[in-house]
Amino acid sequence: MKTFEEKWTAWLDGQLSGRELAKFEASLPDKAAAEVEKADARKLRQLLKQELGARTLTNQEFFSHQVHEKIAQEDAEASQSSGRRSATTSTWWTIPRLLWAGTLSLAVFLVCTLFVVHEKTPTEESSYLTQILNARVDPVVSPNATVSMFEVKQDRVTVLWTEGLQSLPADYAAK
Repeated sequence: MKTFEEKWTAWLDGQLSGRELAKFEASLPDKAAAEVEKADARKLRQLLKQELGARTLTNQEFFSHQVHEKIAQEDAEASQSSGRRSATTSTWWTIPRLLWAGTLSLAVFLVCTLFVVHEKTPTEESSYLTQILNARVDPVVSPNATVSMFEVKQDRVTVLWTEGLQSLPADYAAK
């Protein structure tokens, strides 16, 4: 069963006939207004056919149009296949490239290390190097005392470090 809109469109297009046409026209509330609207719809259809009709193309335009359509189709196919291809291809950092990058980084590190080490070779002891000369505790003066002596060879300085002494023993007197 057709809806009213489908019957209306068929009536405007002139596709209703016989009994169906008579039945539809009898169901219209205002047949005169419907006939005016039908005439307006035919005028509009005629105007649209004239103004919006597809113009005929010359041979040159037709060929150019075909070429443009083919290019657009190939571009669409290429973009679809590149979308699929990008999902299947790997990234720029493949395993061989990672190995080469690691090897090159290691080589650069070794070259830099050799230049730094070769540039400064320690020929003498560091100025921070000290030697513990003597460490002894005098249990008579203080049982919990510690005495340590450090000597810096380069500056010829001796440092006496004492902890927990109440008094300095006589054999540590400065000369």
